[in-house]
Amino acid sequence: MRFSADAILFDSDETLVSSQRSVLRVWRQWAESYGMTLEEAMSRVEVHGRPAAAIIADLLPEEQVKDGVQRLVDAEVADAAAGGVEAVGGAVKLLTSLPQDRWAVVTSSSRRVVEARLAPVGIRPKFLVTSDDVTHHKPHPEPFLVAAEWLGVDPAHCVVVEDSPTGLASARAAGMATIALTTTHKAHQLEADATVADLTGVSVQITETGALEITVG
Repeated sequence: MRFSADAILFDSDETLVSSQRSVLRVWRQWAESYGMTLEEAMSRVEVHGRPAAAIIADLLPEEQVKDGVQRLVDAEVADAAAGGVEAVGGAVKLLTSLPQDRWAVVTSSSRRVVEARLAPVGIRPKFLVTSDDVTHHKPHPEPFLVAAEWLGVDPAHCVVVEDSPTGLASARAAGMATIALTTTHKAHQLEADATVADLTGVSVQITETGALEITVG
């Protein structure tokens, strides 16, 4: 399948970097520090694609939320710095083939956490939309609409690469085409225009008119 676009917008975790083991490790330690098992905590709230602050607000009394968020962020940054993440297959090669002003990272993570995860694998986006930059989070379209605005492109001329149903719903609501990675969900759980295992299955060429010709598969 092929798409023509002016820009590509990428989620971060499990789209550009594989951080699942790091996330589980840090969240398990965090939950236990508050007297919960990870399984107990996760059974009480929806987690995937949501900002950590929103999850913690559902788990802790209001007066403990600020400290809880700070402790989690500190632990996530430390784990990433210790080598807790790695690049998703094909991510670095694909991003290297793109001009810096034609792509952005759009994530539900905080800026501090996502930068800590991307930098060790050599990914340093010029445009990075985080939970710190928006009022409404995925599945609301705002994160991707903000990215399009920053890039100076029409949302209808963007393609989004995501791994979660929440992120894909956000992209669709923004009027953007979608490519799903099956890094966290099975293909039948993902509503997208195209589906691929990882970014080794995605390539981009710049046409004579300056458009990005994206090939999947």
